[in-house]
Amino acid sequence: MQGVIEFIERKRDGAAHAPSELAEFVAQVRDGTVPDYQVSAWLMAVFLNGLTEIELVSFTDALASSGEIVRFGKPRTGNALLTVDKHSTGGVGDKTTLVCAPIAAACGLRVAKLSGRGLGFTGGTVDKLESIPGMNMSLSTDQFLRQADEIGIALSGHSLALAPAEGKFYALRDVTGTVPSLPLISSSIVSKKIAGGADAFVFDVKCGSGAFMTSLDDAMRLAETLTGLSASLGKKSSCLVTDMEQPLGEWTGNSVEVLEAIEVMSGRGPADTRELCLALAARMLLLGGAAKDGPSSLEAAREALDGGAAIGKFAEMIRAQGGDASVCENPSILPRAMKKKTIEAPRPGIVARVDALAAGTAVRALGGGRLSKGDAIDPSVGLRFLKKTSDRAEAREPLIEVHYNDEAAFERAAPYISAICSVSDSAERIARRPLILKS
Repeated sequence: MQGVIEFIERKRDGAAHAPSELAEFVAQVRDGTVPDYQVSAWLMAVFLNGLTEIELVSFTDALASSGEIVRFGKPRTGNALLTVDKHSTGGVGDKTTLVCAPIAAACGLRVAKLSGRGLGFTGGTVDKLESIPGMNMSLSTDQFLRQADEIGIALSGHSLALAPAEGKFYALRDVTGTVPSLPLISSSIVSKKIAGGADAFVFDVKCGSGAFMTSLDDAMRLAETLTGLSASLGKKSSCLVTDMEQPLGEWTGNSVEVLEAIEVMSGRGPADTRELCLALAARMLLLGGAAKDGPSSLEAAREALDGGAAIGKFAEMIRAQGGDASVCENPSILPRAMKKKTIEAPRPGIVARVDALAAGTAVRALGGGRLSKGDAIDPSVGLRFLKKTSDRAEAREPLIEVHYNDEAAFERAAPYISAICSVSDSAERIARRPLILKS
């Protein structure tokens, strides 16, 4: 490879990198020989000029190969069920992994997932699960393999062993304005999936104001890129494109999303969260060979959820990773904010919009997300949505509960909070977008 400066300039000027150059650059980033400011410059060049198909496959393969790649042995059951992973492209209030992964594992699949921390205004599965007392989200490769084999489910964050270079790129994207880049998003996602050792991937591509892809056309392009990239690297995959114009479910935050996931697995919780979790779990079962068709996969997922097998598997995973599994019966042990303010409807009418982007940004400002690389987060803060799009609201009826700890943080979040809900004077209900836009 030429020097790093020349390498950056080539992409700045729209030229393509050879696969060997990309592999060497990724190795240097992994080893720390390229400083963050130069990596950031290259990320911006990619954001502006993209990657060719060959570059994208080579870059993704180099990220996945920058550390160990998990190699699972024989299937957990005699009928050759696959190891399946599920990934969301990032949304607000998106706690689906916490529900659909236990459902799939309860139905006999081996679910092995490397998860990320919060990125931009979206929450991260690792941050959410770490709000459970004692929960270890930094499994070694041996622990990850053994747990997935023994109980059928393992969820872990990045480690020094698995896709270490991807973790460095991931963290820098958050603070360089390069998060919403199709090649960077898709390479990040698929490289983690490859490193995690799964045979097949189910992708939940979010679309709307609270997603990296705000238009359906862009979301469809990302879905096609993810499935095409997976196929190029020898993996089965399937995509759902789902709505993120408004937050998913009732809660947005870290510990409060764990609370909602437990509610759904306990037969309660919001209908939209339940619906999407079942759809994703059913797709996992179909792709992994645990069901023969769409209706039977959905029925199996529903039975695992409603019959208690899913929450039992969730508790088993928590115990295996050092967490306090009593949270499944007593969610009050989760950290909760000390203060609460209620946002009320200014007049009677129909809720015309619950803006997911404003909601995610508000939670970040409250301390529930990261403003810069390495920031600590407050797992206890969050928002509760008492009304959603198309709901009727009377004057002074509560719309949102704000759960927070620090008055200064509330003041920082206040402009975003005030922009979340809009109430129309119209007496006619406003149609909600479908929860699943493309399947």
